[in-house]
Amino acid sequence: MHRVAISGTGLFTPDDVVTNAELVASYNAYAEAQNARNAGAIASGAAEALPFSSEEFIVKASGIERRYVMDKKGVLDPSVMHPILRERVDDELSIMAEIAVAAAKEAMEAAGRTADEIDAVICAASNHERAYPALAIEVQQALGIRGFAFDMNVACSSATFGIQAAADMIRSGSARAILMVNPEITSGHHEWRDRDCHFIFGDVCTAVVLERADAAKSDNAWEILSTRCITEFSNNIRNNNGFLRRTREGHMADRRDMQFRQEGRKVFKQVVPMVTELMLSHLADEGVAPADLDRMWLHQANKSMNDLIGAKLLGREPTREEQPNVLQDYANTSSAGSIIAFHKFSEDLAEGSLGVICSFGAGYSAGSVIVRKIASSA
Repeated sequence: MHRVAISGTGLFTPDDVVTNAELVASYNAYAEAQNARNAGAIASGAAEALPFSSEEFIVKASGIERRYVMDKKGVLDPSVMHPILRERVDDELSIMAEIAVAAAKEAMEAAGRTADEIDAVICAASNHERAYPALAIEVQQALGIRGFAFDMNVACSSATFGIQAAADMIRSGSARAILMVNPEITSGHHEWRDRDCHFIFGDVCTAVVLERADAAKSDNAWEILSTRCITEFSNNIRNNNGFLRRTREGHMADRRDMQFRQEGRKVFKQVVPMVTELMLSHLADEGVAPADLDRMWLHQANKSMNDLIGAKLLGREPTREEQPNVLQDYANTSSAGSIIAFHKFSEDLAEGSLGVICSFGAGYSAGSVIVRKIASSA
C-alpha cells in the first residue's frame, strides 16, 4: 500500500464581486415590486408580503460580506435575479470545464506535475451543468491527461469524498497521481429571490493534486493520514430540478423547489453534532488529540456553525490561526469551501504540522481528512 499526499492546490476566482450592499439593494427592489404587484392579495390576507433584507441581517445570519459570481449583471437585475451565461456549442469548452482547467493548471504547477504524470481526473462538485458526457472527461481532454476520468456528486462534501476516492486508488496502486477539480457555479441553482437564503452562495473552482507521498516534490505537501466519510438522508437541504422534471405535471414552470432550498435552523441543529462526532471519533481512532491539531480547514457555509464545531472539538473557542475562515469573502462555495481555506492557509505551517480538512452539507453528508505536512522528496 502506498502513502498518499496532497501535493498541489489551485483556485479559480471569477472577476465579478457582489457585495452585501448591492445584493440587498437588488433583492429589496424585487421584493418591493412583488409586494406592489400583489398588494390586493396581501391586503386581504390571501398572500404574505415579501420581507426586506439588510446588510446587518446577512452578516448576523452568516458572517458573509461579499461573494464572487460568474455574472453579476443578471444576479443584480431585479427583473432577472439569476446569472446570464452565454450558451456554448457542443464542440466548445463548457464553462465549468473552463474554470476547472484554470484551477487545475495552478494545482499541477504547485505540485510540479505535468499532464503525462497524472493518471485520472475526478470532477467532484454539487452543481454539474449536464448529466453527460462527464465534465471530468472534458477536463481530462482539455489538459491532455491520459487514463480515466469520472464525475461525482455528494453536494457540499464532494471534495472530501473525492479526496478519499482518489487516495484509495493511489494507495492500492491503480493510479500514481490524480487530479480532483471542484467547479461550483452555485449562482445558477441559487434562489436569489428568497430573503432567507439570497446571500448564501458564491461561484469558484478549486483543484487538488494527490499522488504517492514518496514521489511528492512540492514544498507544501501534506500526507493523508486517514479519511472518513458519513451520510445520513435528510430533506432539509434539497433541489428538485433534474432531467425527469419535464415528465411531471406542473414541473415545467420555474417552481421554488427547483432551486436551492433548506430548513436552516434544522440543518444547524442536526449537522453540528453529526460533524462534531465524526471529527472527534475520527481523530480518536487515529490517536490524534484535538489539542494536537495545528489547523482546521472547515466547510465554509456559516460562521456560527464553524465556530461552534471548532469550539466543541477543542473545548474552547478556536483562534483565527487554528480555524481560518474565508466565507466572509467567498460566501458558501459548496464543495470548494474547505479547499479554498486549505489553499490559502496551509503554506505557513511547518513540517510535521497536523490538520484536518472537513466538509459537510446536503445528504446529509460529511467528510473528514487528517493530514500531516511532510518534507518534499525533491
